[in-house]
Amino acid sequence: MAGNTFGKIFKLTTFGESHGPAIGGIIDGCPSGLRIDLDAIEKEMQRRKPGQSSIVTQRKEEDNVTFYSGIFEGKTTGTPIGFLIHNKDQKSKDYTHIKDTYRPSHADYVYDKKYGNRDYRGGGRSSARETACRVVAGAIAKQILSKVQITAFVSSVGEISVDSDYSKFNFSEIEKNPVRCPDPKIAIQMEELIKIIRNDGDTVGGVVTCVIKNSPIGLGEPVFEKLHAVLGKAMLSINAVKGFEYGSGFEGTKLKGSVHNDSIISDGKTLSNNSGGIQGGISNGMDIFFNVAFKPVATIMKKQQTIDSENKTVETKGRGRHDPCVVPRAVPIVEAMAAIVMVDFMLINKTIKLWLFY
Repeated sequence: MAGNTFGKIFKLTTFGESHGPAIGGIIDGCPSGLRIDLDAIEKEMQRRKPGQSSIVTQRKEEDNVTFYSGIFEGKTTGTPIGFLIHNKDQKSKDYTHIKDTYRPSHADYVYDKKYGNRDYRGGGRSSARETACRVVAGAIAKQILSKVQITAFVSSVGEISVDSDYSKFNFSEIEKNPVRCPDPKIAIQMEELIKIIRNDGDTVGGVVTCVIKNSPIGLGEPVFEKLHAVLGKAMLSINAVKGFEYGSGFEGTKLKGSVHNDSIISDGKTLSNNSGGIQGGISNGMDIFFNVAFKPVATIMKKQQTIDSENKTVETKGRGRHDPCVVPRAVPIVEAMAAIVMVDFMLINKTIKLWLFY
């Protein structure tokens, strides 16, 4: 299976399945001498872990990380950082009924056709359980990015949305509610909607907005590795993501160029930021902001038509513990992938100018 590594210099390779003994990863290219704050990593893992509130899956995993290499006496050594997260609350029996049945809008059918087999327990490798490894790498990347602030939040659930102008929000409100929405009043509405949807045996999608402040100028490698292109790839690699837009996004198509253009002032900043902090695929020093759209979770507690491994039409219905809406737990994943992209480009920038060697 290819496609398990992300990054050019700061690279993350993940492995493991949802119901296997453990999931884990190897981080290569992390500079030496970085003092690792284990508490900060733990905090990020707590934000993503299942069972953290009544509106997410009730699978109980503490997601404690054990590091096996690349860190000595609290600092990175420059060698590969290897880590494991042991799975402790698998309930594989909840999936035996789909052993020979393909769940609608899941990866079951295509995995079976591509590889000739599939791990039906919790989706195996296609499960979002894998994203815990991304959060570990992202937490380390954030520690390298000490001056860069990466903040994600839930901006919509179903038809309920907050104002599109993120500058109006106090980001300290995000972690004060289980939805991770910066608008306390809207957060209550979102939470109630998720509960209603869950009680009906259904699921609902939403949008996570991410804002990157204090980005240096010059990140991004035209033409095929433009900053927004790699951010898009990073976000679209997250389970259940259906869309990505940055800056003015699709709404920008409705404007005239005279309105959309960002006028540049004497200090190099721009009066507006329809570009979303990226021009020509390169960061310009303004805030980088983008939206990530998540579909409704495919596993629902309702009967659906599908086929089995013999192509016979059958009915299937979800069992076990599942998120009625993924966006509250997706917030730290979006931040993690953004951090990995930013660190990778910063390290790439170290290679683009000629230095004298003695």
